[in-house]
Amino acid sequence: MSTTTEAAAHAPTASEYIVHHLGHLATHHQEKIVDFSIINMDTVFWSVAMGIVGCLIMWAAARRATSGVPGRLQAFVEMVVEMVEDQSKAIVHGDRSFIAPLALTVFIWVALMNSLDFLPVDLFSGLFRVIGIDIHHRVVPTADLNGTLGISLGVLALMLYYSIKIKGLGGWIHELFAAPFGIYMAPFNLLLNIIEYAAKAVSLGMRLFGNMYAGELLFLLIALLGSMATAFGFVGHVIAGSIWAIFHILIVILQAFIFMMLTLVYIGQAHEGH
Repeated sequence: MSTTTEAAAHAPTASEYIVHHLGHLATHHQEKIVDFSIINMDTVFWSVAMGIVGCLIMWAAARRATSGVPGRLQAFVEMVVEMVEDQSKAIVHGDRSFIAPLALTVFIWVALMNSLDFLPVDLFSGLFRVIGIDIHHRVVPTADLNGTLGISLGVLALMLYYSIKIKGLGGWIHELFAAPFGIYMAPFNLLLNIIEYAAKAVSLGMRLFGNMYAGELLFLLIALLGSMATAFGFVGHVIAGSIWAIFHILIVILQAFIFMMLTLVYIGQAHEGH
């Protein structure tokens, strides 16, 4: 009886539970709002791992491809490839030999990273406790603002690359100063264009992060229902968890699709002049 009382006394509160699960396995503790010396190793690990998994899935589908009746994996991959190709064709007017595969890679990679949210929230913390380690570890890279902004900065770099490639360095610089209000408004045009580039990159990363972070937080709140030693807590945990998991399937795919579409839109805009 005393053991049970002691365990209950040392059990974390709801806020401590959530704060612990939202912590990262980082190189050191973050004390400032912006600190580029910190690396969230869990985000890096799972981002790279899902990239490898995505490459293996596409490689397996290509290796087993047949001209006859396709298998389930081939049919699924062909459906995704056709969807991405149709979207890239409608948005990007120019050479799509690199852009369409890029969009496909972005969609599969983001969808796989989002799908990690379906793993039980206490899975890794429980495994670490079994081996006597108490560390922070977050599995979903897209629920980390560093991860989503990192991807969006890559998209920004591609936007700048295609803008210079299509329009030439001189044409791109002229557009920065002359569009959209004419060369006589050059300072205002430059400021507006810089803000536009920054807003695209930040909004692209923040949109994905906000949706996945909210989904992760809801899973944690639902998990707390299961800790309530009442019938309501157990039933609420099962019902709410099941409903939210089913609904979250749509969110995972939808957010990957939106990120891919915005990537295509932004790169497509780089092919066009004001």
